[in-house]
Amino acid sequence: MYGGEDLFDAWEYYWIRFSGHPTAYCKLNQEVPILRLWFNVEAELQQDFRLTRRAMQGLQRLLQREQDHGWGSQLEVLIYVYWLAHGLSYRVVSSVFGVPKSTVHRVVHRVAQLIWKNLKLAIRFPLPEELDAIGQGFGQLSGTPVLNSVVGAIDGCHFRVKPPSLHRIDYLNYKGFFSINMQAICDSKGKFLDIFVGYPGSVHDTRIMKNSTFYRTQQYPPTGYIILDDGGYPCLDKPIGLITPCKEPVRGRTESCFNYHHSRGRSIVERAFGVMKTRWRSTLFKALEVRPTFSPVVIAICAFLHNVCLENGDMLDPDDDVAQDIFDPQPPREALVANESSGRAKRDELAALISGHVQE
Repeated sequence: MYGGEDLFDAWEYYWIRFSGHPTAYCKLNQEVPILRLWFNVEAELQQDFRLTRRAMQGLQRLLQREQDHGWGSQLEVLIYVYWLAHGLSYRVVSSVFGVPKSTVHRVVHRVAQLIWKNLKLAIRFPLPEELDAIGQGFGQLSGTPVLNSVVGAIDGCHFRVKPPSLHRIDYLNYKGFFSINMQAICDSKGKFLDIFVGYPGSVHDTRIMKNSTFYRTQQYPPTGYIILDDGGYPCLDKPIGLITPCKEPVRGRTESCFNYHHSRGRSIVERAFGVMKTRWRSTLFKALEVRPTFSPVVIAICAFLHNVCLENGDMLDPDDDVAQDIFDPQPPREALVANESSGRAKRDELAALISGHVQE
């Protein structure tokens, strides 16, 4: 149970049997300001929680378990989101909710593990019948129907961390700060379809991708579809379709035109990172104030909540300063291996089609 005299005005326990185990309830003190805000259905939550009321309710429904009764689970979610919105400060949350820091710590880690185990509730690859709509979205983003076969854009994003003492130098990225990387694939609306988080900041994007689950399992994209990536990744036809821009300096109008439309489509993933960092800027614009082993969980949950917000119409624009952590792509350092084949012929084909379409 929770502690603290402010949050509960009475310890009134109501025992029921669930799966052979007793569950305790207590009466809430709705005069605590943050709870008064929550229970006032006309009040908006975004300033305090960085989520709209609709998004918060959607999150609570998504995490609702059959064994949850009363207000306990909802309160835990409120506490966790407030912690995330206010720089991961256990002290601040303890003061606002009127509960001991030890209770906040337990709640935060309990909710974090619940979301971590259920990331696929919000982050998943599309069903076959959803692919054409995503492709049409990328065609609109890129400004050409030639790219209607695109069903994703991939990139990596660095998040500042306090590195562990062991292998500390591995976390130093080429821009000179300690970080871990989150690789993400997003759709044409900026929704994350897949994430892979935790590699130290010094590791190259190509190596991260080739160790990620989606690449090793060749799970996505399906045959006939492609993903747009930047020059930090290889251009591939097999084992999966990954199409990079043409190398600079480009050779003529055809390549220049292709790069323009490619960039328009691919930039959605950078925007998705920017929106995510803007929403949780109190947490993500500084070194994460948690143990290094917990940092990937926090970042993954920010991505999870990003999708929950999109699904519930909670939109915002990225702040102008988020571009500071979007790195220029570093060319791949690894040659293609036996099971990989170049996607340059496919890229040339697309470039020719785009050039012809523009001239019509």
